[in-house]
Amino acid sequence: MKRLLILLFLTYTNFTQVEAQNKFPSQVWHKGQVTTTDGQIIVGLVMYDLDNNIVQVQRQSVETFGASNVSQFEVFDEIYGGIRTFYSLPYALATDYETPVFFEILTQGSEMALLCREYIATDTRGMNNPMMMNPMWGGPMMMNNGYRLAFNFYFFKEGKIQRYSLKKRDLMDFFDDREDEVKLYMRKNRLAHDKRGDLLRITAYYNQIK
Repeated sequence: MKRLLILLFLTYTNFTQVEAQNKFPSQVWHKGQVTTTDGQIIVGLVMYDLDNNIVQVQRQSVETFGASNVSQFEVFDEIYGGIRTFYSLPYALATDYETPVFFEILTQGSEMALLCREYIATDTRGMNNPMMMNPMWGGPMMMNNGYRLAFNFYFFKEGKIQRYSLKKRDLMDFFDDREDEVKLYMRKNRLAHDKRGDLLRITAYYNQIK
């Protein structure tokens, strides 16, 4: 009987892990915490929705907060690994008026910060190749249902958030005062201009040499 219970527990654990891996980070509950604008820290299971700029915390019940009520939140992402931190920052996302918007901060320094916002994109090319590189640090991970995790990237420099077009020729506009050094660093380390992990390394290098 005891062995049967252990077997059932292991089977359930493996099933839930596989089930979580077949979902995107915004579709599962993560261990984490939310810091409200009045300084309250709420610890529990956290789920976020960047499309609607809301975050939920599950304790005895589920509480929902908008970006205007939250200064930041953190989650431990068991799907891709690591602690991820999101800040609520003023930005004109869909209109000409700035409103509080959630951004994930990838790296920051005294000169510049790299931010991003994830979204779920359609990509039928992944139908026949469901498992690829980790989208957090490498190329996109394709899903069996034809969707992939994608990112919009933003640079915060001189007090302003600017969206990056993901075009190589536009990247150096953000590093214009150290362009030659950054280009050499990218060539030596074979870094791409449109990958999350590579952009993180490039931005961190720029902050270092500045």
